[in-house]
Amino acid sequence: MGNYLKIALSTFIAAACAGLFIATTVMTAVNFSLDRELLQKAEGKFGIAARNRLTAWEDLIRQDRSRTDREKLEKANLFFNSRIRFASDMDVWGVQDYWATPIELLCKAAGDCEDFAIAKYFTLKAMGVDDAKLRITYVKAIQYNIHHMVLTYYSTPEAEPLVLDNLVDSISPASKRTDLMPIFGFNGSGLWTAKQRGQGKMAGSSSRIRHWQDLLQKMSENKL
Repeated sequence: MGNYLKIALSTFIAAACAGLFIATTVMTAVNFSLDRELLQKAEGKFGIAARNRLTAWEDLIRQDRSRTDREKLEKANLFFNSRIRFASDMDVWGVQDYWATPIELLCKAAGDCEDFAIAKYFTLKAMGVDDAKLRITYVKAIQYNIHHMVLTYYSTPEAEPLVLDNLVDSISPASKRTDLMPIFGFNGSGLWTAKQRGQGKMAGSSSRIRHWQDLLQKMSENKL
């Protein structure tokens, strides 16, 4: 994927939302904060509910005192699943495929599976979860014969992953999600072929994650 992608994923430089932006240093619970001007603009453009969602997100990260990764997973998963409604990119953005930043998702309060997985990924990184344990993972939803995206967590490289899904509130081991067939996953270090137990083999770069690279570029340049 190249050094740019690795660096961009380890540092939350900026997130854009319809002309709104936030600049931060390394995204951690200690120094994560939303610019007050951003909150004012969010309220003016999207209403007080948008501002409240953003400040609740800020509080989730800054006030987290979880002792285990599992506690962090539960908090992040519940936060987005309970506040954001599932909607297609066409309904929200008027295009077939759009990957929203976490701030865009919270301002709109609606997004598709990619948006949920991305938001949970960045949130958990900010809460101190090691990037090496997280994968944004493409799967096939067998029952519906459609492609879907979830966030997976590996306690160790060879462990069975836990699945965070916007369509199912409970966090379950991959072996319990027989309705999903893993395809590939990625994070700041690379792209992996996915399997039920263990992180799979690193597969290098892929055009399939072009949207992910575009998202990072948008975040780094304050672009929509």
